[in-house]
Amino acid sequence: MSSRSDSVFSLEFFPPRDDAAQERLLAGAQKMLVMQPHYCSVTFGAGGSTKDGTLETVRTLRGMGCEAAPHLSCIGASHSELRSLLHRYREEGIKRIVALRGDLPSGMGLNEGALRYASDLVGFIRKETGDWFHIEVGAYPEMHPQASGPERDLDHFVRKVEAGADSAITQYFFNADAYFDFVDRALARGIDIPIVPGIMPITNHNQLMRFSDMCGAEVPRWIRLRLAEMGDDKASIKAFGAEVVTQLCQTLLENDVPGLHFYTLNNADATLAIWRGLTQ
Repeated sequence: MSSRSDSVFSLEFFPPRDDAAQERLLAGAQKMLVMQPHYCSVTFGAGGSTKDGTLETVRTLRGMGCEAAPHLSCIGASHSELRSLLHRYREEGIKRIVALRGDLPSGMGLNEGALRYASDLVGFIRKETGDWFHIEVGAYPEMHPQASGPERDLDHFVRKVEAGADSAITQYFFNADAYFDFVDRALARGIDIPIVPGIMPITNHNQLMRFSDMCGAEVPRWIRLRLAEMGDDKASIKAFGAEVVTQLCQTLLENDVPGLHFYTLNNADATLAIWRGLTQ
């Protein structure tokens, strides 16, 4: 069985929007390097609104000694824009990309001939760059919120893998059985790429519920009730959140998952509390 000492961890950051946020990112990332992350991913704004910030953050993290992978969204981007970004990333020596469909910004329509699905984006990356990039894709143990059903959602995942994905990162979840069920169903379809659980630290009740409503992640009733009862007691929420998520991670590691991917929200303390708890 896996333990913290032989497990693979990766971290997700988002590009800072001002100087103060940049300083917090630098300080937080420096703290989290103690985890020796396999790589760090950097999110990409809707319609490419933060693509310049994405690359700058990738450069920053690489300068700190960590391999960094930009997220790439096909929604709202033309073939030529995607081709240009891929060329730029390749020139930078970037070897890993997180390929996602992305969300259509309010009021923005799809460009004619634009890529519509993540599987199209994966195929486009492979056509343009061959095997240069290690391509990560998303997976949804509790189903993508826009999917019509679990099997149709799995169909989409299979298409991404068949298009050339190397590995996957899941949406976060708090029910380990949902993850194991998804992996088993993928295996039954002949999909054996690494599917890495996505881990969301709990630090803020309202923020967690808002994120979960948007992405379709289920927050178990007992967790919701405990958090609601704590109100604005930040210390209690952080302690409870660290305990709950650490236990989830322990369960996953004991069942030999290929790694853990932390959605850090640029918050070093919450992520490190979980990581440190895995050895206690």
